[in-house]
Amino acid sequence: MNTNIPNILQQLYQGEKRALARCITLVENEWDGYEQLLQQLKFTKNTPVIGITGPPGAGKSTLIGALAGYIASLGKKLAIIAVDPSSPFNRGALMGDRLRMSDHYLNPNVFIRSMASRGSLGGLAPKIFEVADIIKAAGFDYIIIETVGVGQSEVEIAALADTTVLALVPEAGDEIQTIKSGVMEIADIYVLNKADRDGAHTFLKNLTLLAHTNAREGWEAPVIKTVATKNEGLTELLAAIEKHHTHGSSQFKKAHLMAEKAMMLIKNLRTKDVSFKAIEEELQQLITDKNFNLYQYVSKFR
Repeated sequence: MNTNIPNILQQLYQGEKRALARCITLVENEWDGYEQLLQQLKFTKNTPVIGITGPPGAGKSTLIGALAGYIASLGKKLAIIAVDPSSPFNRGALMGDRLRMSDHYLNPNVFIRSMASRGSLGGLAPKIFEVADIIKAAGFDYIIIETVGVGQSEVEIAALADTTVLALVPEAGDEIQTIKSGVMEIADIYVLNKADRDGAHTFLKNLTLLAHTNAREGWEAPVIKTVATKNEGLTELLAAIEKHHTHGSSQFKKAHLMAEKAMMLIKNLRTKDVSFKAIEEELQQLITDKNFNLYQYVSKFR
């Protein structure tokens, strides 16, 4: 693919959606010029990156759809990156969030992109950092990232998002005990979605106590009640996001998160010449040997 990088970057900075989609595809597929494109990115706005995570069934997609509609109604531009579970065989996305958020598909202020997790255990997609930076350069007011929703391992979002929102439902009372040692600590804002259900008041009290226990760096995560299907609580949620973005993070935390991001990019760079498909085909032959040793096999990639 022959791409004029300076030209496509100029179109990107002007907010052209076709150029944005083309840049993302260029990077995702690692076509010629993608590294040059990333290295020449310039950022003119401090765009908040909002990560929305939580266990399956928390209503993340509905919440994001409602929040997107509210933000767009304010005349703001936002981009949504929806990370979907991927097929273990073809690595493609199993669910398309363009379908789940179809109400906003034609909204000129909303850009939606689905990405496959491709087996990532951290709830994100392999090129998520690069894609988020491309969208930042396009001048959006907000970027929302919806993670897969895999539970405790879903902590990579903290290295990417400026604000991490954890969505829960009243029925998650028992489940909160199993995930609090992981995802609970990375949340900057707790959302009690479906807050019109039975048990919401008791769960809200427990969640507020937990938020107080996990307070850090002068920030205690607020607990926002929402009913996404009725567009309730969206004003309060956006206000909490804005407040946290203004609050900012310490230099130590910023450096730590940037180091996490750098480590992931370095790992991807060092393994870019390793083909999953080639390994799979090779292993199809090797595993027929009963003496096959996986550790000996992977040692050749050092």
